[in-house]
Amino acid sequence: MINAYHNGKVNIADDVIGVITTIAASEIKGIKALSGTFQDDVLEMIGKKNFNKGIEVEMIEQQVTVNISIIVDYGFKVQEIAKQVQESVKLAIESMTGLEVVAVNVSVEGINTKMNA
Repeated sequence: MINAYHNGKVNIADDVIGVITTIAASEIKGIKALSGTFQDDVLEMIGKKNFNKGIEVEMIEQQVTVNISIIVDYGFKVQEIAKQVQESVKLAIESMTGLEVVAVNVSVEGINTKMNA
């Protein structure tokens, strides 16, 4: 991503947006985890931490679309949790980067039924 200013350019990598998304989503009560791909799971097994697990970022010019997969704790209202994730992620990205978030697409991949996990 490139922002043009009078003194030069500022590049914001997709991974930066991913980290902001991860932190914003993890602050929502009722989110057990972000749900990643098989590749994410393999990386974690060999000791490589993936901070963008379960997150895809698409940037065009100054506009960002985020796709995030989550696992919700049992007992929480899925629609409310998803809406909170959308609002939190949008606010965090826009306030930290100045980019416009056009969509935060949330996929609920599972429900955590372990009450003390």
